[in-house]
Amino acid sequence: MSQQLINLSPDLKRIQNEGYELEIRNGHALISNVPYVNNQKEVKFGTLVSNLTLNGNVACKPSCHVMYFSGEQPCNLDGAEIQQIKHTEESKLLANGIHVDRSFSNKPPNGYDDYWHKFTQYIAIISNPAKAIDHSVTAKTFRPVEAANDSEVFKYVDTNSSRAGISAVSAKMMNQKIGIIGLGGTGAYILDLVAKTPVKEIHLFDGDEYCQHNAFRSPGAVSLEELKQCKSKVEFYKSKYGQMRRGIFAHDTFIDENNLVLFDDMHFVFVSVDNGSSKKAIFNYLKSKAIPFIDVGLGIQLVDDKLNGILRTTLCTSDKADHLEKLVSMDDGVNDDYSSNIQIAELNAFNASHAVIKWKKWSGFYHDHIHEHNTTYTLDVNMLLGDENDDAA
Repeated sequence: MSQQLINLSPDLKRIQNEGYELEIRNGHALISNVPYVNNQKEVKFGTLVSNLTLNGNVACKPSCHVMYFSGEQPCNLDGAEIQQIKHTEESKLLANGIHVDRSFSNKPPNGYDDYWHKFTQYIAIISNPAKAIDHSVTAKTFRPVEAANDSEVFKYVDTNSSRAGISAVSAKMMNQKIGIIGLGGTGAYILDLVAKTPVKEIHLFDGDEYCQHNAFRSPGAVSLEELKQCKSKVEFYKSKYGQMRRGIFAHDTFIDENNLVLFDDMHFVFVSVDNGSSKKAIFNYLKSKAIPFIDVGLGIQLVDDKLNGILRTTLCTSDKADHLEKLVSMDDGVNDDYSSNIQIAELNAFNASHAVIKWKKWSGFYHDHIHEHNTTYTLDVNMLLGDENDDAA
C-alpha cells in the first residue's frame, strides 16, 4: 500500500525521485537522515514526520503545517536554537513505531501546496547550517528505503487516527481477535464500530439470512437488489465491511454446545443473541477459557402508545463474573427484562456504542476509573447507571 500511495501521489513520488529517504507508515510520511546542527555545533541526522491528508490512496494538500521531528533541537551555526520553527518539545509515540521528540511550526501565508513543498521547506531550514559546516551532507541520500510492512488490516490508510494523533492509542487493539455472536440490530452496529478499529481479525457468527426487516435496524442503506440476493447475514456483512478492511471471517452457523471451540483463539467476544439456553452455553464456555465478553440486552415495550424500556451492557472478565446470572436470564421461555422483539435502530446503535466503549476501556483506549461491569440506560427518565464495579476501582 505504501508504494502504491507514493506512485499515485505526484508530490510524494517527487520526494522519492529526488533521493529523499521517504517512508509511509501508519498514516504518516517520514523522511530520515535529515542533517542538522545541535547545540554543540555538531552535525547530526534526524527524521521529519508529517501526518497525511488523503483522498482514497492519493495525497492531498496538507491540512496541517506542523512537522514532527525525531532528534535534538536544530540549531544555527553558533549553536543557538532555530527559533523560527520552534514549537513544542514533547517526546511521544505518534503511531506504532513512530516516536518523535518535538514538533516544528512554520506556516506559509497560503499553507503548503503539497507534501514536497512542506518537507523541502523544513529540510532547507534545518539543514542549511549543517551544510555550511560540511558541504557533503544532504538529505538526498538516494538510499533504498525498505517498504513498510503494510499488512495493516485497512485497505486504505486510517488518516482519521493519524490526523488526530491517536494512532498509538488505537494500536493497543491491533492484535486482537474479536468474535461477534448475533448480527441483528445491536450486533450489526457493534460490527460497524469494531470494523473501524485496527483489530487483527473479526469473526462473525450468525445462522440467519439478511432479511428486509434487518435493513431498518442496521447500519447504512441496503438496495432492493441486495435484499433479493438473500445472503446469509455473515456473508452480507463480510462483503460490506470487506470493502474497507481485511481479516473478517464469516461463520454461517448458530452457536451451541457442538461448536463452542470456535472461540478458543478469541481475545474478546460480543454476545448479541436473545436465546437463553444459547447464552448459558456461550457464557459458561467463555468463562471456562477466561475469555472476556460483553452481553447486550434491549428491553423495549409499547406503553400508552409510546415506547419505553431499558438498555443493558454487561461485561464479564476473569476478575469478575459473579454478577452475570442475576442480570441476564439464561433460560428459554423466561421473561428477561432486557430482551424483547422490539428493535429500534437508534437504540441498537446506542446499546452497541456502550458495548464498544466498554471494550475499548478494557483494551486501554479510554480511561476507566470505576471499572463498572454493568451499564443500564433507562429511556423515559434519561438515566445512565454503571454498577458492578470490580476490586480495581
